[in-house]
Amino acid sequence: MSSEHAPVSHFIRNIVEADLASGKHKSIVTRFPPEPNGYLHVGHAKSICLNFGLAQDYAGRCNLRFDDTNPEKESEEYANSIQEDVRWLGFQWAGEVRWASDYFEALYGYAVELIEKGLAYVCELTPEETREYRGSLNAPGRNSPYRERGVAENRDLFARMRAGEFPDGSRVLRAKIDMASPNINLRDPVIYRIRRAHHIRTGDAWCIYPMYDYTHCISDALEGITHSLCTLEFEDHRPLYDWVLDNISIGCHPQQIEFSRLELQYAVTSKRKLLQLVNEKRVSGWDDPRMPTIQGMRRRGYTPEGIREFARRIGISKSDNVVDMSVLEGCIREDLETRAPRVMAVIQPVKVVLSNFEPGVTSSREAGFHPNHPEFGSREVPISREIWIEADDFAENPPPGWQRLVPGGEVRLRYSYVIRCDEVVKDGDGNIVELRCSLDPNTLGKNPEGRKVKGVIHWLSAEHALPAEIRLYDRLFTVPEPDADKDVDFHQYLNPASLTVVNGWVEAAVRDAAPETRYQFERLGYFCADRREHQPGEKLVFNRAVTLKDSWAKEQG
Repeated sequence: MSSEHAPVSHFIRNIVEADLASGKHKSIVTRFPPEPNGYLHVGHAKSICLNFGLAQDYAGRCNLRFDDTNPEKESEEYANSIQEDVRWLGFQWAGEVRWASDYFEALYGYAVELIEKGLAYVCELTPEETREYRGSLNAPGRNSPYRERGVAENRDLFARMRAGEFPDGSRVLRAKIDMASPNINLRDPVIYRIRRAHHIRTGDAWCIYPMYDYTHCISDALEGITHSLCTLEFEDHRPLYDWVLDNISIGCHPQQIEFSRLELQYAVTSKRKLLQLVNEKRVSGWDDPRMPTIQGMRRRGYTPEGIREFARRIGISKSDNVVDMSVLEGCIREDLETRAPRVMAVIQPVKVVLSNFEPGVTSSREAGFHPNHPEFGSREVPISREIWIEADDFAENPPPGWQRLVPGGEVRLRYSYVIRCDEVVKDGDGNIVELRCSLDPNTLGKNPEGRKVKGVIHWLSAEHALPAEIRLYDRLFTVPEPDADKDVDFHQYLNPASLTVVNGWVEAAVRDAAPETRYQFERLGYFCADRREHQPGEKLVFNRAVTLKDSWAKEQG
């Protein structure tokens, strides 16, 4: 967990502490077990922080294990990105990366043991018949006609399944539990199916693959996991988890504990829906900065420390964990406030000509990169006859309380002189193309005599500023729960204003910034040099990570 803040107590932490205090466990072992079938998202970040954080806090260990039992949907690309995400968030797994496929031979052996105990059988019902026999929430299931096959026949058929004698889908191995159980997961669940699919690790060595519920508990036990933490949808699967481990010869029985998954407002976190957004080109890819993926958040400029603090702040419980996006943005904003150097940029430029600028006489000043961090250093803020200011900082007909530039009015340039607007130049269509201003030469670093100037605006010397592509990101969806209504296509809630690209100007001080360098652009927000397209010294591309204030709450209020 984030070292900057004390851990927050929650029910899982209480269980861990009680188990250590009673001597039930000498140390804890957790695991993070993603399937390599997509990129990780903010919900996985919560789980990563929980599993790795507990291991860190109690001097235990946490394994990274890929659940690679579904070969058609899995890829090396996803597996590599997941490892990168875990490291980027600030965690390191114990030992080598583990894979469920490492245990395929052992899993097969335990399945044979269940057959020999009369607790598993080969079933030839079609998938449709299996569903029909399973019953419903209100009606018990019926026994398969193959349920009473003898041990020798089941063992022989299972070996022939493995040897590839039968076509895909023609037979499965089922656990023999209770077709009348009120828990549908215990109605003779399938534990192996025939599937000729090339596997990213084992190639074509297997044509039968174990099911997740069967694989997961045994993998946990083989690794000596003490606390197997998963989200609430697996609560009804826990009796099956325990049944498998109780009925095989394995010397370890981890405790499965469920907690509520994270639902982030103004986002979707279904892998299927995220994949749809990517495939339909609604976003530029898994790492589009509007996506709630860890790669997307990283590219946008979010910090690992901010995300870890978010996970700490939202907590762990069994009750619904629906969190507004502003909580995540607040954590990022607070973290960047302390660590991001401050520079000036102009994103909607209006040209200002300083009529009384005198080369060699009109001076520049040094400015620090952060008011609370002198160790960040400083740079010169040069001035020239032509400067850029933000279009929003000038108004011909200002609203009440306006403290920026108006015709005939004065304003201070940040780190520089007080200027007065003397003339507004427009084109034939009435658009402002230039402001002609004069500076007060006696106001560099001091207040003007005999009058007060309240407003301070940011600006750049046109001669020294560098052009930059600036990407202004907003929420991807316009409603808090875009996929809440199953009858409505969530695409219709996509925010058409979620990305605005502008050509602006930045201080020369950022010329050589490496990709992923973060800055506060004063008065505009926190920005990050794009990790894909920003080229130091050549093509400057900055993504807005988050605004300076929570403007969204204000607009919605």
